[in-house]
Amino acid sequence: MTRSTRPGRAATGAALPVLLSAGLLLTACGAQGGTTTEQGEEGRAAAEAVAENPVVTTYDGGLYVLDGQTLEVVRDIPLEGFNRINPVGDDRHVMVSASEGFRVLDAAGGGELTDTVFPAEAPGHVVRHGGRTVLFDDGSGEVTAFDSDALGDGTPETDVHTAAAPHHGVAVELTNGELLLTLGTEEERVGAVVLDADGHEVARSEECPGVHGESTAEGEAVVIGCEDGVLIYQGGEFTKVDSPDGYGRIGNQAGSEESPIVLGDYKTDPEAELERPERVSLVDTTDGGLTLVDLPSSYTFRSLGRGPGGEALVLGTDGRLHVIDPEAGEVVDSIEVMDGWREPLEWQQPRPALFVRGGTAYVSDPATRQVHSLDLESGEVTTSVTLDEAPNELSGVAH
Repeated sequence: MTRSTRPGRAATGAALPVLLSAGLLLTACGAQGGTTTEQGEEGRAAAEAVAENPVVTTYDGGLYVLDGQTLEVVRDIPLEGFNRINPVGDDRHVMVSASEGFRVLDAAGGGELTDTVFPAEAPGHVVRHGGRTVLFDDGSGEVTAFDSDALGDGTPETDVHTAAAPHHGVAVELTNGELLLTLGTEEERVGAVVLDADGHEVARSEECPGVHGESTAEGEAVVIGCEDGVLIYQGGEFTKVDSPDGYGRIGNQAGSEESPIVLGDYKTDPEAELERPERVSLVDTTDGGLTLVDLPSSYTFRSLGRGPGGEALVLGTDGRLHVIDPEAGEVVDSIEVMDGWREPLEWQQPRPALFVRGGTAYVSDPATRQVHSLDLESGEVTTSVTLDEAPNELSGVAH
């Protein structure tokens, strides 16, 4: 089914059937509906306010901290450079990857950049799992792990490990204390290794060319993307899942604790300057099955998300949020959010982004300088804000 719920357009009961099949239960956040907030004097006056379930978006030269309910601008933070943002894993902080390293933003406390900085030559992936947060420095290969809820007391105690060589990598700490981290160099990335709590190697696979990205699924299965499929780590062993194509790259994934199936992108042209794929991958970590799902449009690496019932969400370049039942492997709904758009050639350039928290999906639209919140249960765009600057990355607190 396809649904139109553009901002400012009234939705009737007949136009809004239930979002998902009966097998997927959704809950909705209580976002305020029917309002559009223009940033201006009112937004700047809110600078001292405390944000409720804050959302953060970057722009060229700074960050906006938005209240997650009203989308009002709580704080406009000037910050030069190309900044990236990720949830830390608690209900208060967001990690900002800036020029000097990983900086901690107290998003819920009025939007203040704290004095806590984890120095890094090239701050890369931030992974939260099982109450632990892991930072990967691409420039040095240093991996830093700490308790996700410890930032409220300042700089937390950390466990530090250094990869065999610096590379664009990722690491995740499992609940049994094992540390999984990627293997590679600046020239080539080949796989992953797992160390026990004492730092001893317990598993290794070098069957993952171009390794990139990480996600965890129900049952604490870890999925690592490759240029020819994925690696699954579960129960102390690696399993390689091959793509149906010789080059079938899965480099960005979105997992869910409510589903054993991981959503991933899927690209098949290694020579493309910029491939605009129209298929996504679903990897079942219980049996290693890989399913490809056709979409009515292309999407980007910022388009993937998961709903509260494990449903797979993809923000398409047709301006719609496509909802996939991961068990059935099919699109079950498409919700109109914005006008169609085209992915820019440079990955740092703004493009629409998706951030999902509970029953609410947040979507940015750089062309209109807007951020929207979408109630996943009803399919309604409930709140929108127009910003002074075009939003780029989109994230928030998530625990």
